[in-house]
Amino acid sequence: MMQMLTFKHFLVSFVLIGGLALMVCADDQSGFISIDCGLPDVSNYTDPVRGLKYISDSAFIDTGKNEYIMLEYQKDYARSYQTLRSFPEGDRNCYKITGITRGTKYLIRALFTYGNYDEQGAPPAFDLYLGTDLWNSIIFASPLEPVVTEIIHVPRHNFVHVCLAKTGDGIPFISSLEIRPLASTSYHAEMGYSLLLVERVDAGSGEAHRYADDPHDRFWTLVQRADWTSLNTSSSVEVDGNGLEPPVVVMKTAAMPKTLNYLDLSWQAPADHPDNTSSYFVYMHFAEIKKPQANQSRAFEIRHNGNLFYGPFTPPYLAAQTIYSPTALIGGSHTFMISKTPNSTLPPIINGWEIYRQKEFLQLETDQQDANAMTVMKSTYGVKRNWQGDPCLPKLYLWEGIHCSYDDVNRPPRVISLDLSSGGLTGSIPPSISNLTEIQTLDLSNNNLTGSIPEFLSQLRKLKALNLENNNLEGLIPVEIAQKWKDGSLSLSVCGNPNLSSKASCEKKKHSVLLPVLAASVGGAFILVLIVAAICCVLTRKRQRDAKSTFPNRSFDARKRQFAYSEIVTVTNGFERILGEGGFGKVYYGQINDTQVAVKVNLLMRVHHKNLTSLVGYCNDEKNMIALMYEYMANGNLQQNLSGSNSNILKWEDRLLIATEAAQGLEYLHCGCKPPIIHRDVKTTNILLNESFQAKLSDFGLSRVIPNHGDTHVSTVVAGTPGYLDPEYYMSNRLNEKSDVYSFGLYCWRSSPADLPYRNPMRIVTLANGLIFVRKANDESGSGRAKRVSGNRTRTNKGMFSESWVKRYNSNEGFDEFKLQCRYQYSLS
Repeated sequence: MMQMLTFKHFLVSFVLIGGLALMVCADDQSGFISIDCGLPDVSNYTDPVRGLKYISDSAFIDTGKNEYIMLEYQKDYARSYQTLRSFPEGDRNCYKITGITRGTKYLIRALFTYGNYDEQGAPPAFDLYLGTDLWNSIIFASPLEPVVTEIIHVPRHNFVHVCLAKTGDGIPFISSLEIRPLASTSYHAEMGYSLLLVERVDAGSGEAHRYADDPHDRFWTLVQRADWTSLNTSSSVEVDGNGLEPPVVVMKTAAMPKTLNYLDLSWQAPADHPDNTSSYFVYMHFAEIKKPQANQSRAFEIRHNGNLFYGPFTPPYLAAQTIYSPTALIGGSHTFMISKTPNSTLPPIINGWEIYRQKEFLQLETDQQDANAMTVMKSTYGVKRNWQGDPCLPKLYLWEGIHCSYDDVNRPPRVISLDLSSGGLTGSIPPSISNLTEIQTLDLSNNNLTGSIPEFLSQLRKLKALNLENNNLEGLIPVEIAQKWKDGSLSLSVCGNPNLSSKASCEKKKHSVLLPVLAASVGGAFILVLIVAAICCVLTRKRQRDAKSTFPNRSFDARKRQFAYSEIVTVTNGFERILGEGGFGKVYYGQINDTQVAVKVNLLMRVHHKNLTSLVGYCNDEKNMIALMYEYMANGNLQQNLSGSNSNILKWEDRLLIATEAAQGLEYLHCGCKPPIIHRDVKTTNILLNESFQAKLSDFGLSRVIPNHGDTHVSTVVAGTPGYLDPEYYMSNRLNEKSDVYSFGLYCWRSSPADLPYRNPMRIVTLANGLIFVRKANDESGSGRAKRVSGNRTRTNKGMFSESWVKRYNSNEGFDEFKLQCRYQYSLS
């Protein structure tokens, strides 16, 4: 039994136009939200068959394209199934449905009709999210068979996000969204625990029903059993006293066995949830519709998996009674037997039933004040990026440019860092920023912001770094902000604002230190711990001259502190403790006051990304060393967490998230840096993890810059780690970004259970092909998803591991494909 209705017979009655009579009357639609997705704006209409009032989806979403199913199919489908909205752009696109009430139970239904709208003849597969949690995976049985999925949900806010996410199997789309309020006394749904519909059946009828037969617009499908027969009555059945209010039309018919003395209902957990921990709620509706004669009786008992569930029981005459379990039924296999008692002269009956699987929606969405502030900024500045749905969750879809704290699962995530630099922003700094009360780093540099620096920024008590460089701000720096800068509690950058009057505008404080904010969870009550990684090496004058010719602009960011050599010696306690050794020097542990630091050498100051280790300061002492101070990563490198006693710390979904973050960092080096940078040493030991296990790519000691962005490669002596080297680079000394793609693919293999890399860089190709994601694919064997995983894995492997550059992915292709596969795998976890 499927948890998602593909409901072939249901469609005949509900989707297809033919054979339906016009509705005579319409009940109250108070609280109904009926959205026809893809319907042009101001084209609202009332369905002539059911009287349902449909509205355009344009007020609920700002992405996607309006489409129509093929003309040849439109005549067969109801109007709400003829249009759709597709989402070719972005990995996740979200509706924000307003007009609902927090804490109210709602039936939420999403419908999908492919109708070969794209003329490809192959419907896509994708994931559907409700808020921050996976609702369902949408998979079509055939191109012309629509899909519907339904859930009973209690929202935490006066809105819900419904999001469609790519999984690498085509472009997501949606035909309609329908939301219906339910009584508080109905169903076992509560905040955090929703009910996903498995099936809802009218047992004795020969047709399906919905609104207006059911005032709550529930879909009731029919069942056809060769060993059952049906009863019906023309009398009305009382349903008002029943908390679920099954529709009268359903209760006026019933099913009973033809020859046997029992009825049976059974189902299995779906293939993607085969374990014995699935939780179900079952609601069975009964009403006697044929009054027994004086010498007749109808009594039966209900057993679940052989155990007495309810009874003996005699259904009331012409009145609905619902039998259900007050607690969830646990397990992957369920059978109900409804058997007549020994003294009963009539067989058992059942009028209808509903089966739901409980789904947890326990992730708390971003703090509402923060989310509102981000939404206002999105609207004010017209930010596109990937700003869809919740800002902080799921982590795989974290809004670009922000970091959040996830320190307490019982508290909603908070925005702690916002980077809108070089975002084309115009106008003044919006007051909504003042609502980000936990923010620690704010970067609005390199835009066209005007007006004065607002006073409210000084009220952000946790703000440690404020970058307003290169705008058109004017006036004076607010007194309190200037004072924080002077006392060292705020790192302030305001250079490049010609009309800003302040001696502090570009003045570098001698003893100030920029405290970069962590890129992931930060403990709510403890002091911000700055983690630093560094490379330390003595350079000859010749190397310094060579480096200057390679990097003509050696000026360090004015926000980073310069350290004297003597200070470096003090910080590292005479280079006492070695943290590790990278491709270009040793890494030493140290401390600045109460902050953990360390030392590594002379690299690329211009590189800044949430998935690359961040620069804190530097030492430029020609007699002794040139050193950089980076974030110290509390959980070491990935290799340490994949082997030995730590090998069980990272779950599969954690490894996927780390892989996605590493891909984003590498993609930035290739595509976000001008000129592009080739890392040359991508491996598990160069992926570092902070205290929240957020991944950051490190050790740029072997990195090379492509001098001219038009060039495709650079010739260089082979360097890197044996076993991770690109074979073509190894043989030709010609390096390009696809060398990193190859090494990254091998890192992915290493992240799943496998042997250490081989020393022969040519043999690794044969070994690696077919291994990415193989563990998860094996776990999914036998399911419909396994085929998708296998096909996607093959495509990804070929694109990353091809020995020839020509056949290998470039960065954009490789990392986009890989991130899609990671997100899909993450949804399976």
